[in-house]
Amino acid sequence: MPIRKRVTAPSLLLLVLASGAHADESKPDDLPIFDELDRIVVTATLNERAQKDVAGDVTVIDALEIDRRQVQGLDDLLRYEPGVSVTGGATGGNRFGIGGISIRGLGGNRVRMEIDGIAVPDAFSIGSFSSAGRDVVDVDALKRVEIVRGAASSLYGSDALGGVVSYVTKDPNDYLGPGGGQFLSGKLLYNSADRGSAESGTWAGGNGEHGAVVVATHRDGSALDNMGDVDSADTSRTRPNPQDTKSNAVLAKYVHTAPSGRIDRIAIDGEHADDDTDVLSSVTNAPTTALEGHDVRNRWRFSVGQEIPFASLLADSADWKAYWQESEATQDTFEDRLASASPTQRFRRFEFDQRVVGAEATFRKSATTGAAEHAITYGVDLSRTRTEESRNGFQRNVLTGETTNVVVPDTFPVHDFPPTDTTNAAVFGQDEIKLAGGSLSLIPGLRFDYYKLDPQNDPIYSEVNPVAPASLNDTSASPKLAAIWRFDDTFSAYAQYAHGFRAPPYNDVNLGFTNLAFGYTSIPNPDLKPETSNGLEIGLRGGGRYGFFSLAAYENRYRDFIESEAVVDVDPETGFITFQSINLSRVKIRGFEARYGLDFGAFSDALRGWSLKGSLATARGDDETAHQPLTSIDPAKAVLGIAFDRERWGAELVGTFVERKDRLPKPTEDAPTVLFAAPGYATLDLYSHWKVHPRVELYAGLTNITDRKYWDWGIVGGFAESSTIDRYTAPGRAARVGLRATF
Repeated sequence: MPIRKRVTAPSLLLLVLASGAHADESKPDDLPIFDELDRIVVTATLNERAQKDVAGDVTVIDALEIDRRQVQGLDDLLRYEPGVSVTGGATGGNRFGIGGISIRGLGGNRVRMEIDGIAVPDAFSIGSFSSAGRDVVDVDALKRVEIVRGAASSLYGSDALGGVVSYVTKDPNDYLGPGGGQFLSGKLLYNSADRGSAESGTWAGGNGEHGAVVVATHRDGSALDNMGDVDSADTSRTRPNPQDTKSNAVLAKYVHTAPSGRIDRIAIDGEHADDDTDVLSSVTNAPTTALEGHDVRNRWRFSVGQEIPFASLLADSADWKAYWQESEATQDTFEDRLASASPTQRFRRFEFDQRVVGAEATFRKSATTGAAEHAITYGVDLSRTRTEESRNGFQRNVLTGETTNVVVPDTFPVHDFPPTDTTNAAVFGQDEIKLAGGSLSLIPGLRFDYYKLDPQNDPIYSEVNPVAPASLNDTSASPKLAAIWRFDDTFSAYAQYAHGFRAPPYNDVNLGFTNLAFGYTSIPNPDLKPETSNGLEIGLRGGGRYGFFSLAAYENRYRDFIESEAVVDVDPETGFITFQSINLSRVKIRGFEARYGLDFGAFSDALRGWSLKGSLATARGDDETAHQPLTSIDPAKAVLGIAFDRERWGAELVGTFVERKDRLPKPTEDAPTVLFAAPGYATLDLYSHWKVHPRVELYAGLTNITDRKYWDWGIVGGFAESSTIDRYTAPGRAARVGLRATF
């Protein structure tokens, strides 16, 4: 399966967009808000609130930033978010790419990632040839991304133990004026770091009552470059593995606004990605002489919903949605081997599929009782998810043609857990109570969750697992209490207590595999407890004519962390090992975060257009059971940017400063590996934009201007010191260019 370089013709897109369409040019994404505390967020409270009216640290990345920084993926999107990082990553030609997002040291499925309120698929990996990640949303369909740090289980339940990353897709009214019209635009991007190109087109049309928007994006690329210099075809390789990537994404949305104020929505979105990787770093010559991967992922979502205004004793308004989403990850591995002078070929296929149907309804009621003003939010959330996984393959002797389903150590097919239906049902409520003339807000919240795991009859799973799969059902309550005190219109302080939980997942409850020849088995654990957390956060904020600042300090204590595949028994006579997922760790994470900005133009007209923004995060995490530091905690990071922005052009210089990662678990007798301590670093990036015509804007960027060699901790955290660690270095100096045309 050779790796082919695809040649695209981006100019065809502009020819297609040659049209006389018209739109109102005063679009929201052309009106940046300097004071980030005035930006509107929904995720933190399920209501539209300015960030300064939310008791917690929340950040927003809007479409304007996505365009001007020429964001093409999740790693670009979170590049300047201290305390938030991508895990996995595509550096060095890693065939499986980005796995997910970590917030304040918690990652994987402990962070809720959602698109328009619907959770994206889980991540799952097992072994060296199977890894389904959560990078399944194209950024060009987004008008903003909201990031809630810390447990949000009181509104979102099990998925949100570490926080929430909410993707909000574009609406017709983001492009059309009150009277409707037509809008058409195209965007072209190129990034030399992976020789990646993107062609995106957006159309919106409507008449004020009916509106529709369609966003379509195609991307091509290669392996993300690095600073390695060993270009061999063996395990000593540090240059990127050759890779060819492509993806297609589409968002289609229809919105109807009735004279009564009711809003009806129908949305379809999805992404198809196809990657080919020549994994030269896995070649050993004996026995592996070649290893290639072909990986495909698909995600499709259909949803309908309404926003309904009405007046009653129970609610002033309500919104509901029903949805269906299906995702598939298929990963094929082709391996040529030469052992004992007998050439063989191995083929492995990994499949991970999730299908979810669900509905939720949220009601809102404003009321006054004495001197207190109430904004009450309550609702229900229902979903049912089918999760299936399989591994299959064979080995063929090239000389004799003999084929076997035994590919050591597996006898295919294998199901590592049975097909499982997961049912979630929840009710939740929250009250934002304003007292003392609006100076004080108290925000209590509570959510009750019921969850059930129902494994299905599976002969393939049962054939090799001596213990029957376990069912599980339980309930959990997640309370929250927050307070905001407004000293005046400029300064405020907040405090928040939040309880979080994560239900035991299907794979940990019933992960099962047995290999008698290699002497091990894994058995289900129906007694797993939910992971829980208790967190406290306090903060101080200020904002006004000259700028803004936000300070936050937090401490989160976690209990009953689930350790997957723990050794629970070793037979003293045979050495036979039994694995099982167990509740083990007690973890404490505490940290400090800050954001700030200065508008120099507010001090003097001579400085109009100049501004400065910065952010920083530092955290400390400990596994109190093992008395060891947590490897998942990002090193301290600060970002500082100075920008000049006028009506037609602007530029921004961004510096990123990261501390050396010294605080790591010490080697023990059971875990003697010495972990890699990533050195600290500083990088500079430059971005510029120029509106050469009212309908044409050019973008340019230069990242890692000083060509600094460094490692992202989200990618190398937990790696051992080795001679091939350079394989995971970040790209050196790279250029970006882009063009956006509106018709």
